[in-house]
Amino acid sequence: MKKIHVGFLLSYDYEKLKLSIPPVYNAADKIFIAEDSNKKTWSGNEFVVDESFYEWLKEFDVDNKIEFYRDDFYIPELTAIQNDTRERHLLSMKMGIGNWLIQIDSDEYFIDFDSFIANLRKYDHYLDNPKKNKIQFACFWLIIYKYTKEGVLFVNKPMKSIFATNYPNYKCARRTNERTVYFDNLVLHESIARTEEQLRYKLKNWGHTNEVDKNFLKKWKMIDETNYDQFEDFYYIEPKRWKKLDYFPATRIKDIKKIIDTKYKIKISKKYLVLKNFGQWFKFVWRKKILSMS
Repeated sequence: MKKIHVGFLLSYDYEKLKLSIPPVYNAADKIFIAEDSNKKTWSGNEFVVDESFYEWLKEFDVDNKIEFYRDDFYIPELTAIQNDTRERHLLSMKMGIGNWLIQIDSDEYFIDFDSFIANLRKYDHYLDNPKKNKIQFACFWLIIYKYTKEGVLFVNKPMKSIFATNYPNYKCARRTNERTVYFDNLVLHESIARTEEQLRYKLKNWGHTNEVDKNFLKKWKMIDETNYDQFEDFYYIEPKRWKKLDYFPATRIKDIKKIIDTKYKIKISKKYLVLKNFGQWFKFVWRKKILSMS
C-alpha cells in the first residue's frame, strides 16, 4: 500500500501515450492502462490500435510496471462525460484504494513528475484512512492551443486541473469535489492541439462532446502565429476562460519543456498557492463544523 499508481486511458489518441508515459515511468510503482474491450470511445464509436503500439509498450516497459485493464467502458445509456467518469472510477478501483491514485490523460506531459511525487508524499498520512479523509491534488496545465509551422500557440495563463486523489468518488471526469491541495507543478496539455481531422474526431468522441461552443472550430482554424494577438476568448466551452494566447518558437515537446525552464520560466506564485490552499482548508474545516452541529 501507499504506492504511486498511475493510470492512463487508451483510446483513439493512443500514440500520444508514447510521450505521456515516459516522464512518469521511473517514479511510478505501477502503471495501469485502461482500454475498452470492444475498442469503443465514450460516444460509442470504434477506434483501431496498430499492433506496433503494443510492441513499443512491451519494449519500453523494461521494469515490467505496466498492466492493462480491459473492460466494457462504453454504456449506451450514459452520456459521454458519464462514461468518462465511470471509466476513471473503475480504473482507480483497479489501481487500489490505499495507494496514490494518479490519472494522466494521453495528451498530458509532466514537466517534473519527480517534484510532483515529492509534494504528494508529504500527504501520505491521508492514505491511512482514505474514506474518512478524502482529498484531491491539482497541478497546472500549460495548454497548447494549436501547432503552427514554426511553433505552438498556447493559453498564456496556466489553468488548474486535478491529477491525484486518495479516494476516487469522482463526480465529473477525475474531479471528486473534495478538498483540493494545489501544487506548483506544470503539465503540458495538448488538449485541442491536433490536425483539423484529428480535432474533429476528438470533438465527436470525448467527454465534452455535447458542450462545445458552436463557433469554436471556425476560430481555431483561422488563428495562427501572425494574428493570434488580434483575438481573445478561445476556450471550447465557455470562450472567456481562455482569454489570451502566446507563442513558443518550438514544436517538439522536449524543446517546449526547455523553453519553459530557461526563457519563459513560467511559475505559479507562492502567494497564489498559499491563498488557494488556505481557502480550501478553511472551506472544508468549516463544512465539517457545520455538519457536526447539524
